[in-house]
Amino acid sequence: MGCTQVKPVPAGAAENPAPAPRSAPAPRSAPAPRSAPAPRSAPEGVPRRQAARESAARTYARALPIVPVRARGLTIEGADGRRYLDCLSGAGALALGHNHPVVLEAIRRVLDSGAPLNTLDLATPVKDAFLDELFRTLPPGLAERARVRFCGPTGGEAVETAWALARVATGRRGLLAFTGVGRGSTAGVLDDPSASSHDTRVARLPYPQDYRCPFGVGGEQGADLAARWTESLLDDPGSGAPLPAAMLVETVQGEGGVIPAPDTWLRRMRQLTADRSVPLIADEIQTGVGRTGAFWAVEHSGVTPDVMVLSNAIGGSLPLALVVYREELGTWEPGTPSDAFPGNQLAMAAGTATLAHVRENALAERAATLGARLLGQFQQLASDFPCVGDVRGRGLMIGVELVDPDGEGEPGFTGTPGAAEGGVAASVMPGSGRRPLPAAPELAAAVRQECLRRGLIVGLGGPHASVVQLLPPLTITDEQAAAVLDRLADAVRAAARCRGGGTAATP
Repeated sequence: MGCTQVKPVPAGAAENPAPAPRSAPAPRSAPAPRSAPAPRSAPEGVPRRQAARESAARTYARALPIVPVRARGLTIEGADGRRYLDCLSGAGALALGHNHPVVLEAIRRVLDSGAPLNTLDLATPVKDAFLDELFRTLPPGLAERARVRFCGPTGGEAVETAWALARVATGRRGLLAFTGVGRGSTAGVLDDPSASSHDTRVARLPYPQDYRCPFGVGGEQGADLAARWTESLLDDPGSGAPLPAAMLVETVQGEGGVIPAPDTWLRRMRQLTADRSVPLIADEIQTGVGRTGAFWAVEHSGVTPDVMVLSNAIGGSLPLALVVYREELGTWEPGTPSDAFPGNQLAMAAGTATLAHVRENALAERAATLGARLLGQFQQLASDFPCVGDVRGRGLMIGVELVDPDGEGEPGFTGTPGAAEGGVAASVMPGSGRRPLPAAPELAAAVRQECLRRGLIVGLGGPHASVVQLLPPLTITDEQAAAVLDRLADAVRAAARCRGGGTAATP
């Protein structure tokens, strides 16, 4: 079989297709004017028309030439009739997968009730129920004294709102962030180079990891060095960064390449910030609502942040973002500028249903168990394929980094650290004496395309977009998980073979 001649994967038991979602009753409205153009129903022209009318900033549409027409759970059906297992899940926004019945029913109830859909920041029964469910799930140390600020519906806007909160509360201006962070279209808020220490807005700090440790050692020693660097920057007047308004940290870096932070390091960040009265902002935009095997990823370490920024899954697949913060930080006055969409009633209803379903069905615990098993199975890819440099993750948030097996290892690596604590990211490099190999973005892109040919949708991220990201819904079955593993392994094999290297070490 040639490199590009892959037989379509028929819809089988592994895809577990569910009946199509129930159609909503046709709205009662006046007929369209005769001059209205007839709808274009030919699906083959949709991508072409999109390319002609939308911005060149399109990302997913370029890599995934699919025209989705139906979806349920893990499965998407394209206009051509093919079915795909979706392990992108709306960049992690679909905790329960596509069109989960409890989400659809919650949305229908609001629609059928005649309630207003946009209520600015007014109190509504829908919002009240959402906040009740949210406070049931928050880390106890935060829930006891928390306030909530609804903002624009994206994660980037939530980060901006949290930073503004910290600036007003502390009277300081700067922000500590970490290499590899990336947050939506407003991530430019984190990219403001400065001419002097007095103008510094954002200081970037090393984020601990094993495979590409910035200090060349990895493991506990690498995490300790990263913490020491942070402490030195905070305490050294000559560091070039004055005491900041806040520290922003991802407990698992998503777009940075699915890199889990060591729990001990995160606890040190909490202690360092608490000792210096620097609010700690936990970014739970992609990791929240059970994704990592705990309802909120900070719970793995026992850390209670001062602020949490939430989006993605919090809206049950619809746009919603908010900031949860310790009430002592709330110094905003009435009339503070606010977004026009803080009262998205449909998203709050969908979010309430999602939060309750995850909590009542212990889906976070399920993600921890299944994720640990999947991580071990995916790590076998690193033994079978030299082009797989590292496999890491936490819960149902897994990254497979593709490398050039013929390249030279990065210089300066001296350590052979042990696996990350708690089996969080048991890298294949630690203990093997192997240096991290150069990233292989072209190979990663080829793997993604081979996955698509086999009916599997994955994402890319990390250094040079060389990390295959898997974010399946928390409702994925064991059978579906096995199908995902088989298709990814077959895709890696095909992509490596087509590039003349990195073929499987075992038949």
